[in-house]
Amino acid sequence: MGTPFLRTEGLTKHFGPVHALSDVSLDVREGEVLALVGENGAGKSTLMRLLEGVHPPSRGTIRIRGESVQFAQPRESHAAGIRVIHQEPEIVPDLTVAENIFAGDLPRRGKYFLDWTTLNAKTVSLLETFGMTGELRPGQMCSGLGPAQRQMIEIMRAVQAGGQLIAFDEPTSSLTDEEAQRLFTIIDRLRGEGVAVIYISHRLAEITQLADRVAVLRDGQLVDDLPAEGITEEKITRLMVGRPLSDMFPERSPNQGDVVLEVADLSTDHVSDISFKLHRGEVLGIGGLIGAGRSELAKGIFGFHRRTGGTVLLDGHQLPSGDTAAAIAAGIGFAPEDRKDEALLLLQTILENAVLCVPEKVSTKGFFDRRKALNLIGKISRQMRLKASSLDAPITSLSGGNQQKVVLTRWLACDLKVLILDEPTRGIDVGARSEIYELIRTLTDTRGLGVIVISSEMPELIGLSDRILVMADGRINAELDKNDISEERIMAAAIPHGARQAAAGTEGLAR
Repeated sequence: MGTPFLRTEGLTKHFGPVHALSDVSLDVREGEVLALVGENGAGKSTLMRLLEGVHPPSRGTIRIRGESVQFAQPRESHAAGIRVIHQEPEIVPDLTVAENIFAGDLPRRGKYFLDWTTLNAKTVSLLETFGMTGELRPGQMCSGLGPAQRQMIEIMRAVQAGGQLIAFDEPTSSLTDEEAQRLFTIIDRLRGEGVAVIYISHRLAEITQLADRVAVLRDGQLVDDLPAEGITEEKITRLMVGRPLSDMFPERSPNQGDVVLEVADLSTDHVSDISFKLHRGEVLGIGGLIGAGRSELAKGIFGFHRRTGGTVLLDGHQLPSGDTAAAIAAGIGFAPEDRKDEALLLLQTILENAVLCVPEKVSTKGFFDRRKALNLIGKISRQMRLKASSLDAPITSLSGGNQQKVVLTRWLACDLKVLILDEPTRGIDVGARSEIYELIRTLTDTRGLGVIVISSEMPELIGLSDRILVMADGRINAELDKNDISEERIMAAAIPHGARQAAAGTEGLAR
């Protein structure tokens, strides 16, 4: 087989008493896609940081084409041909497309001047190669770009810089299906050009579609490294979590009570004339395509967006418009889709994030009481199976799944009546998903909460919901009871009215 491009031998990393990675030996070959899978906290991100030179290993060796290397900083890793495309692309918004692609390698004219002609010509060539000339221009500012476009800039930056091993960390978490398929085409081309690819994803269908080999990490250890041919999602899941997940969605015996939340003719700048009722002990799913207004509806209920019309009633009492504090005080919790920008204080600790909404429960005579805070949050975090060295650890030290658990811990510390979950398992592995699904069952069946789940993943939406509202064009387009729920009915209702008319017209012309 020859010498692999990358080989790790006994790679180990400790952060104090926490063993993030233990004795990992792995090969990655040129022209190969190696899928790296594991639960949140399994060690995937730690391995990437070691390969990228962010952290030195505590023990073990990294070899590039057989030669032992030591990276003191990312620049040295990049010079060796290793590039990591992070889940949230590292783009400078105030620079142009061309400047971001060639950052660190800008062509110069003479000693001090930037060669704009050469820079733009090289950028145009790259955009043509990657089929992006219709979407991006060399002089275009990056501040207004979408997730897929920012990701493509990172990929082009890695390729033009001579990347020989490119690692993709959860690359499709913010992409549409069409954008994801375009990414897969690019990865196939990179493989054909001899680039080694590491692909990290919690979406197991992508693994079986793309990978040549699958390496599975669990609790910081490599538990298996096997060919992807013939592998099933069920087998990957079993290796990841150490147990079979025969049924991801726990059995429920819904015992719905009276109406806890009533939304009547709600309108904001983003949604129009929304009306529905939520019962205690009910899981109400909200489906629809990207841009349908699902997240905007949640923000209108919670007070992030001001109402332009209609009412929101909790236990019969009307909530004021645009007042999140009033919504929280009344008993509504909201875990938004973008937890880093909208839910977490990234410069604070786990404990400080978790007690954010319950100052009265963690204070004595108006002063913060650390003992009360530790007692309250410690108990909930153990129930949530939060993986952290301590509650005083920075929130940024946690994996995505554990950050989501901190957001949920915050709301479980409150006296809730309604919990709104927007994409609750985005970027989270199957093991943590199972725990969140079980939590939802407990909240509805034991505590009698009304839960609203917004999800783009059809199996999740169907498996969790007692009833589903389907949105299109900022309005509710259909309401499906448990017996009426199917993927076909959801998708039919999710197509915007104008798109259905256009499809009908095209069908008529075809006939």
